[in-house]
Amino acid sequence: MTLRLLFLGDVVGRPGRRAVAAFLREFPASERADFIVANGENASGGKGIDPETAEELQDAGVDVITTGNHVWQKREIGPYLDETERVLRPVNMAPGVPGVGMTVRCTRRGQVPIGVVNVIGRVFMPPADCPFRAAMAAVESLRARAAVILVDMHGEATSEKVAMGRYLDGRVSVVVGSHTHVQTADEGVLPGGTAYLTDAGMCGPEDSVLGVRTDRVIARFLTQLPTRFDVAAGPAIVQGAIIDVDAASGRATSIRRIRERVGE
Repeated sequence: MTLRLLFLGDVVGRPGRRAVAAFLREFPASERADFIVANGENASGGKGIDPETAEELQDAGVDVITTGNHVWQKREIGPYLDETERVLRPVNMAPGVPGVGMTVRCTRRGQVPIGVVNVIGRVFMPPADCPFRAAMAAVESLRARAAVILVDMHGEATSEKVAMGRYLDGRVSVVVGSHTHVQTADEGVLPGGTAYLTDAGMCGPEDSVLGVRTDRVIARFLTQLPTRFDVAAGPAIVQGAIIDVDAASGRATSIRRIRERVGE
């Protein structure tokens, strides 16, 4: 049995949320995913995520939401993370913080268990425990519960993400990166059967700088003065990857990038 997984890159603000909802509504039946993961750390106002935006993404069809370094931007997210395993924070954050960094959820069709791990890199990122050791420990703890495991490697440095893909090759079904909002073109299935993509990109305004109003970002670069980064408007793009996985072995058979323009 082949499972189709869909990973959506960083969702940016309201335009990104609306684009994801529209994209999933219009997704062709032939492409329909069995399980959907999206990185939502910028889903609320362009930085952070709150319970309302998390619920909005879940209502749109997202099964699990991963996050990253902006997860604590909205104060109200802490108690919410303690109440759900459908929204993750990186597994290698400090002990005692709210929420969990991994989960197992079942597909809606066939009730096949899918493991999801959220890990954050250390290169050019806030302090965190070793992502490699944390990811391996998480994978080992999930292996008895799920043959299919997807890892969101939230990081800045491409080398760290590539290393994570190689490190987990043959141990998980998918390693896909998030955080930069820029989609890479290095998708492929590694020798051990793990589908890999360095960065899935973003779901947000196309006419922007990483989802933010272009004029605000240019002003910051020109003046070095504090500038409010507002989410841009206009048509949005939805970026991510579609991965086919053998449900029994957990080995990926293919990965394909997606980039769709949504709205006028």
